[in-house]
Amino acid sequence: MEASIFTKIVNGDIPAYKIAESDRFLAFLDVYPTALGHTLVIPKQQIDYIFDLDDDLYTGLMAFAKEVAKALVKAVPCKRVGMAVVGLEVPHAHVHLIPLNSMADMNFANKQEFSKNEFEKVAEKIRAEYHS
Repeated sequence: MEASIFTKIVNGDIPAYKIAESDRFLAFLDVYPTALGHTLVIPKQQIDYIFDLDDDLYTGLMAFAKEVAKALVKAVPCKRVGMAVVGLEVPHAHVHLIPLNSMADMNFANKQEFSKNEFEKVAEKIRAEYHS
């Protein structure tokens, strides 16, 4: 199986705005976000379809995503953090955590553009709230 773009991020072959990391999971900013702070949470193990994860990996991914979402809602002004699993873009299971102020923030057709500086600043804010 060819390494997905997410596996390349895990391996350090591609840079990312990392938010949180454990031995099994990684959270990083989506560089094609629907809102500032849009974060992807992945298992480091490359498995294409989220429902093919074994129960331990699946529940671990959700628990890790929950902790990242708690940091995200503190760091980015929003009403709440939405979660979506689409699974068509990259053949590597992943969860989208999106700061929501309106339903439009969940529209994946409405990609936003931010500068490298904006990505770096929001990543630092989220990291500062993670387990604070």
